Amino acid sequence: MSESMSKEIKLVGVIGAGSWGTALASTIASGGRDVVLWARSPEHAAEIARLRENKRYLPGVKLPENINVVSDIEAFAPCDAVLMVSPAQAQRTVMEQFAKVLRKGIPALICSKGIEQSSNLFMSDVLAQVAPDLEAFVLSGPSFAADVVRGLPTAVTLAGPTIDEAKRVAEAIGHANFRIYASDDILGVQIGGAVKNVLAIACGISDGKNLGESCRAALITRAFSELTRLGRVLGARPETLVGLSGFGDLSLTCSSPKSRNYSLGFRLGQGETLQDILGSRNAVSEGVFTAGVVVEIARKNNIEMPICEAVHAIVDGKSDPDTELARLLARPMRAEIE
Repeated sequence: MSESMSKEIKLVGVIGAGSWGTALASTIASGGRDVVLWARSPEHAAEIARLRENKRYLPGVKLPENINVVSDIEAFAPCDAVLMVSPAQAQRTVMEQFAKVLRKGIPALICSKGIEQSSNLFMSDVLAQVAPDLEAFVLSGPSFAADVVRGLPTAVTLAGPTIDEAKRVAEAIGHANFRIYASDDILGVQIGGAVKNVLAIACGISDGKNLGESCRAALITRAFSELTRLGRVLGARPETLVGLSGFGDLSLTCSSPKSRNYSLGFRLGQGETLQDILGSRNAVSEGVFTAGVVVEIARKNNIEMPICEAVHAIVDGKSDPDTELARLLARPMRAEIE
């Protein structure tokens, strides 16, 4: 792909000024593109614009001057590409608003990792319903906002309608410290991003109960088996699931306190209630909302996902970590690969 083609994307819109949206806006702006960043609250947008810092979500990091922070969706009318970073359960409502002003045919990069609760639809299917004139892409992979906003080396996957189209967008928004690998497996990239959040809660619970690193390693391995079983049945490619957006994202999210889902699980493992944990945060833990959807899809397709079942039972209030741990340990021993 030529340099001239990549320059067709000059103004990039980022919808959502939480930690991940702010980090993406910052890294894209650092790579030379002009960025418009949308915050839902006019007061929050004004504060970020005035301080050049998102004190609420990423304190201590100054944002590049070529980021225009707004709360007016009309500012997105001239964008050449847009990143959708609102939480998964809010994507439908937010994109219904933005679809009215965005130019037809521009790349719309889905950056939230979840499945819609009300419909069991992946985000690309939601986008097809509410903004069919936009071209769906999915950006996912092992990445923490705090690392990306500080310019630390990160590699992610961008899936698009074709490899060439994904490469064109990747070249426009990526750079040396934000490496983007192209894919055309839009479904597979979404499966990895959504399911790993549920599985990370389980690993956090294990560590919160001090069950040891050996237990966590076993959980990650068996969690990956669940992810690949689901992906295989739904039509994801095996190479996608073992790549950055699958195993890469799973391994990071299941082992770091920086992960919202792992840290939520850790606190559950230490005996805190889900209500207290969620009430103390201003960030969304997507796995809480995705767990039930994943289990419903798995049951419908006769896919065995005992770890996801356990997480769903816990966050749904129907069980507790000790009961679910005992249930998992009581499962019959059998061949590892069947």
